[in-house]
Amino acid sequence: MKIVIAPDSFKGSLTAKEAALAIKQGMQPILPQAEYAVVPMADGGEGTVSALTAATNGKFIQEEVTGPLGHKVTATYGILGTSNTAVIEMAAASGMQYVTQQTHNPLIATTYGTGELITSALNHGVSQIILGIGGSATNDGGAGMAQALGYQLLDDKGHELAFGGGELAKLAKIETSNVDPRLKQVKILIASDVTNPLVGPDGASYIFGPQKGATAEMVVKLDHNLAHYADVIRQELKVDVKNLAGAGAAGGLGAGLIAFTNSTMAKGSDIVIRFSGLKEKLQQADIVITGEGGIDYQTQFGKTPYGVALAAKEVAPDALVLALAGNIGQDVSALYEKGVIDAIFATPVGAEALPEAIANAAHDVAVTAENVARLIKNLSK
Repeated sequence: MKIVIAPDSFKGSLTAKEAALAIKQGMQPILPQAEYAVVPMADGGEGTVSALTAATNGKFIQEEVTGPLGHKVTATYGILGTSNTAVIEMAAASGMQYVTQQTHNPLIATTYGTGELITSALNHGVSQIILGIGGSATNDGGAGMAQALGYQLLDDKGHELAFGGGELAKLAKIETSNVDPRLKQVKILIASDVTNPLVGPDGASYIFGPQKGATAEMVVKLDHNLAHYADVIRQELKVDVKNLAGAGAAGGLGAGLIAFTNSTMAKGSDIVIRFSGLKEKLQQADIVITGEGGIDYQTQFGKTPYGVALAAKEVAPDALVLALAGNIGQDVSALYEKGVIDAIFATPVGAEALPEAIANAAHDVAVTAENVARLIKNLSK
């Protein structure tokens, strides 16, 4: 029997790797003769670096970079063990964890540190970068990232713009003579499920700006500034990012990546499935175990367990696909109707307050996995 274990993280309690190992720990004593393949997963957001680096036996790199408010922060990214590919989460350098309710300010927040991580990856000789762009504290359209990569964003007097989306109305010229030449040789895959355009009522500023501390007045200003920024990019670089689907992700970083680097957008879970080698590991699978902290009807819209289930049914159509979840939410029957997940199991062993449930997550996942293994063993007799 071959069992493939491919969960996402149980947010707030277990990383994807910890969840996968807890599942294996519960199942292996009951099914000791089985072949186990452990493949930590993610959806392109938080945990992608950890999952992909672990799944490929890669290495982690730490760098001191510029945080969203200009202070130095320590950020970690990974280089995969199976290909010459770096995996970066922009939030590691430019994320919400570096600001508070008192300090957040999307008018000045910068993606400069994300650009510094890209440069670090170039220094390690990678030929490809996977860049997850969730969890940003910024609304600068990727301007800071571009500056870190050597682009000069100049006003009408030839002065470099200061950091933040509040400065973009001053942009008059984009100077490219100092851009890192290695950028042209490196392909960047943007891992994001956000489809919002850069500007307008569904754009970066109106939809995501308030989450980053933008007042109503700031939202109007930021949206206006990003529209001007997009106009200058079209004029100077001959790239139109204003209404591009996904350009509004991470405060417009999606637009900046398309404009300033050799980038393409892709669904985060699809990228992780590809680079983790999941489909290869699913060959001849009999049982596939996936899961994450919460599963409900929305899981079918790009979440990891659904992506794993689709891959399993494609590669090993006769495999039994099971999902574990810390919480089973609304209308989960919609997932069963899709015909790719065969059964979903809640992992809490008993009634617990949230702090206890988080603290006991590894134990509870292992116990649930053990019970699943006992059922499989009895059905296999």
